[in-house]
Amino acid sequence: MAAAKLIDGKTIAAALRKRVGKGVAELVAARHVKPGLATVLVGDDPASEVYVRSKGRVAVELGMASFDHRLPASTTEADLLQLIARLNGDPAVHGILVQLPLPRHIDTPHVLLAVDPDKDVDGFHPMNVGRLGSIAAGAPLDFPVPCTPLGCSMLLADALGSLRGKDAVIVGRSTLVGRPVAQLLLRSDCTVTIAHSRTRDLPALCRTADILVVAIGKAEFVRGDWIKPGAAVIDVGINRLPAPGGKTKLVGDVAFDEAREIAGHLTPVPGGVGPMTVACLMYNTLQEARRRAGLPFAAI
Repeated sequence: MAAAKLIDGKTIAAALRKRVGKGVAELVAARHVKPGLATVLVGDDPASEVYVRSKGRVAVELGMASFDHRLPASTTEADLLQLIARLNGDPAVHGILVQLPLPRHIDTPHVLLAVDPDKDVDGFHPMNVGRLGSIAAGAPLDFPVPCTPLGCSMLLADALGSLRGKDAVIVGRSTLVGRPVAQLLLRSDCTVTIAHSRTRDLPALCRTADILVVAIGKAEFVRGDWIKPGAAVIDVGINRLPAPGGKTKLVGDVAFDEAREIAGHLTPVPGGVGPMTVACLMYNTLQEARRRAGLPFAAI
């Protein structure tokens, strides 16, 4: 069997960013509305700083306004909530992203609940979670959808076309990835099973899947012989392992070299799901700006 076709997240994300940039330019020209993304970072976690900086840079590249709020780790929950209230009421801000994790003295669910659901471009607000869980098959996603799950569904649609009738197994039941991915695949008429750490005979279950999405947070956990020949495999995991010379290397939750010999389509790590997350964040921000300008939802 030929090696799996790699699903090039970088190329697909670049195409989505290009379409978003075009949508931004059209919105500015037609309604004089410039989409604005506000990022909030509490503390000085190096990885979080890199993520926030990259999101702000992409927003500016696409013609959006970027509002960067950096707060010390000692910031109180009350002060953070006060900032979010200001951003909720600011007409120049169409998307609010609170970078996680927050310091331990801050109640994360309380903070996420405070964000205006329409400006919740991460899609984590309970109202948006409920919207996704109750949406009818084929209905438009005219509300913020979690970015990584949305990116996964876009990658699958690009690779496979119609997903109707396919058997999908999601390994990982988190509210951030596993469950939203399941809802999106159900919306695309897949038959979906969610697996987790207590699932019996997980390898056998994985081998039934036409579509296998793995988001369990364990390096190279899914082996090649767990995969149905020809299946489409989406690897959401990002793990660091030691490499020669005291360095580290990024690997996913799937044993890539083994999977490539069995799968039909496969995302690499890095370069698969990751680039789609940022592109979908920009997509959500543009959609909210369009809504605030009185324009209907438009798939981009």
